[in-house]
Amino acid sequence: MKITMARIDNRLLHGIVIAQYLPKADCHRIMVIDDDVANDPMRKEAMMFAKPMDVAGSIITLEKALANFQANKYDGQRIFLLAKTPRIFLELAKIGVPIDELMIGATDRVNEGIKLSNRAFFTEEEVQDCKELAKFGTKIIIQHAPSVAPVDFFKVVK
Repeated sequence: MKITMARIDNRLLHGIVIAQYLPKADCHRIMVIDDDVANDPMRKEAMMFAKPMDVAGSIITLEKALANFQANKYDGQRIFLLAKTPRIFLELAKIGVPIDELMIGATDRVNEGIKLSNRAFFTEEEVQDCKELAKFGTKIIIQHAPSVAPVDFFKVVK
């Protein structure tokens, strides 16, 4: 199992992710980890329609993701992970899921908290989660779209 791309994005699976990042992800599966969407059949179904037919998809809760990774359910697969917060990726790293790089795209909050970019703001707790995640060897970058140069998270947040 290999995480080929990991991204924080408030919209999760949407146009920029499908059209611009998925081709670069070189994955077999796109996985959304979000308790709210996973527990809302209408939102879950609508989001799955965005996924290309030739890529497997999962929209699951964090609890289910942790259980599946611990059970080695994704052995041999290349996975593109999407979630809304760094806590999800930190919890995965804690159980040994290797996340080489985490990309921060857009967040729900705008103009509140710590500004990472024009489209991403974090709470102090989310910054701490990233600092903890970095201890697992994860490089963290800020990049809304491929046309924007990536910025090292730690050049923005000290």
